Amino acid sequence: MANTYHQVYIQAVFAVKYRKAILEGSWRKEVFGVIGNLINETGCKTIIVNGVEDHVHCFFSLKPTISISELMKIVKAKSSKYINDNRFLLDRFEWQVGYGVFSYGHSQINTVYQYVANQETHHANESFMEEYLKYLDRFEIPYEERFVFKELE
Repeated sequence: MANTYHQVYIQAVFAVKYRKAILEGSWRKEVFGVIGNLINETGCKTIIVNGVEDHVHCFFSLKPTISISELMKIVKAKSSKYINDNRFLLDRFEWQVGYGVFSYGHSQINTVYQYVANQETHHANESFMEEYLKYLDRFEIPYEERFVFKELE
C-alpha cells in the first residue's frame, strides 16, 4: 500500500517526582499547553492535556512513526526543562520515573476527553494513587502495589 493509515488513541499519565503537589494553579495550565505543543511537534495530535497539582493526563492520537517511550521521554524532559527555565519553583523540578499508558478506540474519545477535562472535580474525591491503581486494574495490567510508586534510586 502506498499510504499508512492509523487510528491510535493514547492516554498517558505521569506524576511529579514523589507525587509532590507542586504544579501550582497560577502556571499549571501554561505547562499543560507546553506539553500539548511538545506532543504536536512530534507529529502526534494532542486532544487534551490536564491534571492537578501532582500529576498530568495527556490524551492524544499517536503517530505510528514514533514510539510511546520516545514521546514520553521528549515530553517529560522538555516540559521539566521549561518549568525549571521559567523558575516556577524554588527547587529543581522533576517528573517521577515512568508513566502509565492506556489505549482507546475512536468511540471512547468523548468519554476520555471529559474525564481528563474534569480532573479537579474528580480528584476532590479520589487521590492520584487510587485513580492510577484503578486504571491498572481496569486495563488488567499486572502489578505489585508496593512497587508501583517506588522511585528508582
